[in-house]
Amino acid sequence: MNPAKRAEMFRRWREANPNPTTELEYHSVFELLIAVILSAQATDKGVNKATAYLFPVANTPGAIYALGEEGLKDYIKTIGLFNSKAKNIMATCRILIDKHHSEVPQQREALEALPGVGRKTANVVLNTAFHQPTMAVDTHIFRVANRTGLAPGKNVLAVEKGLLKHIPKEYLLDAHHWLILHGRYTCVARTPKCGQCIIADLCDFKEKTC
Repeated sequence: MNPAKRAEMFRRWREANPNPTTELEYHSVFELLIAVILSAQATDKGVNKATAYLFPVANTPGAIYALGEEGLKDYIKTIGLFNSKAKNIMATCRILIDKHHSEVPQQREALEALPGVGRKTANVVLNTAFHQPTMAVDTHIFRVANRTGLAPGKNVLAVEKGLLKHIPKEYLLDAHHWLILHGRYTCVARTPKCGQCIIADLCDFKEKTC
């Protein structure tokens, strides 16, 4: 795919959705961090249901730590892998309290040192909360990047590097959200909705459904 096509893709996405954002519900950087940790192998809708009960009760590292691991589980038990997530969140809250004055750090290395926070989670927080031009490649973005020809890659890191290299700088800050929404609602896994796709004529996918 050539640079002109890539630029036109993002121009159309921006025109259709000028201010894209995450579908996770949060009111602070810490709430976003917890929501993203919980979202691993879970839906944003499911996470939002759980945090709607959790955050009014505990939405700071100290408050969640005070719940205790078992107490936290009561709020997140509807989410997949809640046992391991509760353990990681408790350990993360302890580190935030002890090492970061209960604030979420803005540095990748410090974020990835938190239990339950990998590269993808760190990228989401850096991009959404701290407005850094990072690319959090999940299954949706991996599929869109490969299927459309935007930034083909055999693994997540290769796709991330390809996207950061090829996406025009003016679109990079919001690109993560446009791509994930496109993969979630249009370029879906089994039967992509090519007939409804605003970039279908630019896409390299050879088996279009329209």
